Amino acid sequence: MATMTRRALVGGGAAAVVGAGAVASGAVPGRTWLHGELRDRYHEWFGPQAHIPSAPEGRIRLEQVRSRARGTTVDLFTAVPHGHGDGAGLPVCVILHGVTGRPSDYQGFGLGRFLTDAVQRGAPPFVLAGADGGVLYWEPDPAGGDDPQRMMTDEMPRWLAARGYDASRIAGWGWSMGGYGVLRLGEVRPGWLRAVAAFSPDVTHSPAVTTDDGVYRTTPLGIWCGRSDPLYEDVRGFVRELPRRPQVRSYGDGAHTRAYWDSVTVPAFAFLGGELGTAAA
Repeated sequence: MATMTRRALVGGGAAAVVGAGAVASGAVPGRTWLHGELRDRYHEWFGPQAHIPSAPEGRIRLEQVRSRARGTTVDLFTAVPHGHGDGAGLPVCVILHGVTGRPSDYQGFGLGRFLTDAVQRGAPPFVLAGADGGVLYWEPDPAGGDDPQRMMTDEMPRWLAARGYDASRIAGWGWSMGGYGVLRLGEVRPGWLRAVAAFSPDVTHSPAVTTDDGVYRTTPLGIWCGRSDPLYEDVRGFVRELPRRPQVRSYGDGAHTRAYWDSVTVPAFAFLGGELGTAAA
């Protein structure tokens, strides 16, 4: 299984500490910043939010669940679009966050309102669900004891089924570090995600993101990245090396900011809803 060799020099050392805030600001903070000053400077780095739709947010929940894979208790966010009750029987899109921004921030980001707006515009309804994956780029900690990737593939489906959602139909969405993470999820568990949407994925992080293992020959994929994003050329290079063109490839005005990601969230939800709403293969 070959990798993108032009990135072979990346994947260790400094790459492990380069996150969304770092590429947005030009800084490379150490891991000691990640739960302190980096989070405090989130809005400085990411800029103001784009307009959040005025649609009702639907049913929002923030719970704490024990993750054996991560060895800790994590926040679990869920959002059901307005008009769909508790979401029983609906498929799910799992959320993989970036270095900054956590499930406790998702209501403030307006994710429930974006979801309702997309459904009101015609997207088939689905549930959003996201758990705290820490700062490991959604990869297992080499030192052991913390595996956010296994939390998603092994524990998340059980959490979703226990809440009445359709855990047999799952898509994935992530931004920056989470964009890399969701691409990796599609590879490490082929066929589990029915579609993948990646915003400004940090494909420079590791050569583990592969291009010829066949996963993205069959898994529907959408890629969004702003033309002013520091990752723009790397994302374009990643797309060129994919085994087939993504179903959605969008390069618009914007940078590595929540304002840009907000501007493309409704189209991404329409893409994901369309894939989740199809009959099981």
